[in-house]
Amino acid sequence: MKKKNVLLVGESWASSANHSKGWDTFSSVTFHLGAAPLVDALVGSPFELTYMKAHEAASEFPLSLEGLKGFDAILLSDIGSNTLLLHPDVWLHGKTVPNRLSLIKDYAAAGGGLMMIGGYFSFQGIDGKARWHKTAVEAALPVTCLPYDDRLETPEGIVAEVVLPSHPIVAGLDQPWPALLGVNEVKLKAGADVQVIARLPEAQGGHPLLVAGSHGKGRTLVWTSDIGPHWLPNTFVSWPGYKKLWTQALAWLTRS
Repeated sequence: MKKKNVLLVGESWASSANHSKGWDTFSSVTFHLGAAPLVDALVGSPFELTYMKAHEAASEFPLSLEGLKGFDAILLSDIGSNTLLLHPDVWLHGKTVPNRLSLIKDYAAAGGGLMMIGGYFSFQGIDGKARWHKTAVEAALPVTCLPYDDRLETPEGIVAEVVLPSHPIVAGLDQPWPALLGVNEVKLKAGADVQVIARLPEAQGGHPLLVAGSHGKGRTLVWTSDIGPHWLPNTFVSWPGYKKLWTQALAWLTRS
């Protein structure tokens, strides 16, 4: 069986640190890959994952609808809208290029699967800097972003309430799920196609966690927590349901 092609965009970052040891100091830079749990979970699955790191996406993310159509689904995870808006030709050379946020919306309308996954640079993000609010991508999703910092940090843990346990994405998953440590807060759109599959308990706001929808001919999906730590702790990553949740989510997202 031919594998379905999935493009994961984002989930990488570089950190710089200054180390002081008495009189002496030095600096270091480290590079991090946040999607390793998902990459590992999809080994041997029906999906061929292309992992486009955040620093690569500015120049490498396709500039045409035809380029996007080479993928059955696009996952945007922990990457701000500026990375796709400010192609190097725009930022460094003052040239015009196609608006890739509009291309993503057109891609979904034409039948592609589109998913946004939570994080500090997803939805509206930390200090509102992810800036997906009022974009073409938001228009294709089953939720809207808040116009300000939307992080909900829950160090005490969140145990999700599964609202639609028979939905294909969560069918067969044992409950309760392991606890989460945070989500992006979003607002549901109205529409018969919008389905809240899982959410936070009412005592923690009842906010959406897993929401399915559609845009044109394509399916859309939102997961408002992370792929891995810190919001999705190692207890969730090591849970046997982690692999099943993501493979079933991608199966649903890429179904014609």
